[in-house]
Amino acid sequence: MTRLSVNLNKVALLRNSRSLGIPSVTRAARIVLDAGAHGITVHPRPDARHIRGTDVHELAQLLKSVPAAEFNIEGNPFEPPLLDLARAVKPQQCTLVPDGPGAFTSDHGWDLARDGGRLQPMVAELKKLGIRVSLFMDPLPQMMAAAAATGAQRVELYTEPYARDFGTDGEAKTVGRYAVAARAAQTAGLGVNAGHDLNRDNLPRFLAAVPAVAEVSIGHALIADALEMGLDATIREYLRVMKGKA
Repeated sequence: MTRLSVNLNKVALLRNSRSLGIPSVTRAARIVLDAGAHGITVHPRPDARHIRGTDVHELAQLLKSVPAAEFNIEGNPFEPPLLDLARAVKPQQCTLVPDGPGAFTSDHGWDLARDGGRLQPMVAELKKLGIRVSLFMDPLPQMMAAAAATGAQRVELYTEPYARDFGTDGEAKTVGRYAVAARAAQTAGLGVNAGHDLNRDNLPRFLAAVPAVAEVSIGHALIADALEMGLDATIREYLRVMKGKA
């Protein structure tokens, strides 16, 4: 079964636009977990424009009361604050993403020919802390052996190209690339996650075409849906479509 990890960055972004502390990131986390989500994802960036270090610590404390749920912290290990936060709270998973300090959003996977050697000691440190490591990757099957060589246990396939081609004549070809990349990752001994611009419409067809996706991380579309449907109902709807009942 594919697990749903809810990215709460946009909740924090709205909270940060005022000084009132609302909406509460931890309250949002409790709602989505109570509704059946399997985990929480955050991506603290150096400029703290959404998730802050205090959020990470508070969410880690909350998740202690929900032992079946997983905490996934994303970020660039070459930029603060990812490694310090990971050392402090020891999430179940760290997803390493090659964002620059001023990146608007994650928009490409790792170039392991350039960065694989630098990533290896960081991957080793995180694994020694008991943290599962996932690398954010483009759907390039030829790169999956290199991803495994870093010591990572999973890859997260960057799905914006699929979302862009969804519903067009290019959809079948594009989703086929993801299926091939997923199989290559699995052959290399890696688990497969996926994320970026997945939503209620495009998610079922992605999961039907791409084999054995362990986890999807969804934030922007899910929070946008919640503005209309409510957060609890939105989680239940995503879980429904993930079961192929769309």
